[in-house]
Amino acid sequence: MKIVVQVKLMPEADQAPALSATLHAVNDAANWVSAVAFAHGVPREYELRKHTYAELKTRGLGAQAAQHTIKKVRDAYTTLKANIRAGNLGSNSSRRRTKAESKPITFRPQAAHPFDDRCLSWQYDAQTVSIWTTAGRIKNIRFGCGADALKTLREHRKGESDLIERDGVFYLIAVCEIPEAPVNEHPDGWLGVDLGIVNIATVDGMRPFNGRGLNRHRKRQLELRRKLQAKGTQSARRRLKHRRRKEQRHAANVNHIISKKIVGGFRGFQ
Repeated sequence: MKIVVQVKLMPEADQAPALSATLHAVNDAANWVSAVAFAHGVPREYELRKHTYAELKTRGLGAQAAQHTIKKVRDAYTTLKANIRAGNLGSNSSRRRTKAESKPITFRPQAAHPFDDRCLSWQYDAQTVSIWTTAGRIKNIRFGCGADALKTLREHRKGESDLIERDGVFYLIAVCEIPEAPVNEHPDGWLGVDLGIVNIATVDGMRPFNGRGLNRHRKRQLELRRKLQAKGTQSARRRLKHRRRKEQRHAANVNHIISKKIVGGFRGFQ
């Protein structure tokens, strides 16, 4: 079973610009590769490599970075094709599908980019990484994570890791392959959970977990965003940027707390 572990990078003042420039460079190159792929009818990865690899090398990308850029673009078109086939973008004549098929796929400047073991190495004891950048190899970049996450990385990390920049902060998302837990053929019992909006979760024998507090929080956040947007000052824009995804994180935390209470309560019943 594959899971991901996210760690926060804490680069020094002279290391952060190199990481940011690297992400911008590889995603700008990915946009160019996407345009080439679109012009050639999205060929297979090997054929796309013949059209783009030499140019990517002249742009300053290393061999592995160039390969991963081409693969990232090809995978994006594969995902788009799968979504169209599954009907996720609507019917043949829908505006959303027409828009998606009429132009090349584009990548944000801070979009995630994969790194394999040739261009990224982990030092678990020191909690640092060494990573390839367009400015050369940078060593001893510190990262932070919990003890359980570090143990999972040390014992199960395998394959590629994605570098991503979010609100000026860098993260590494590592793939870990852990053995699957044995299937319990004879469970002691089962628990039914009714999910909803008024009541987030309703479980037999437990007090309903209502969403009144979460809805009040959402309404309060919406009103605050409206006031800041109407104010329009530099300070208000700074506060809006600071509060980005805060409501999402709060909702995820509430759901996590409810899940732990339900599981803990179920174990107490047994």
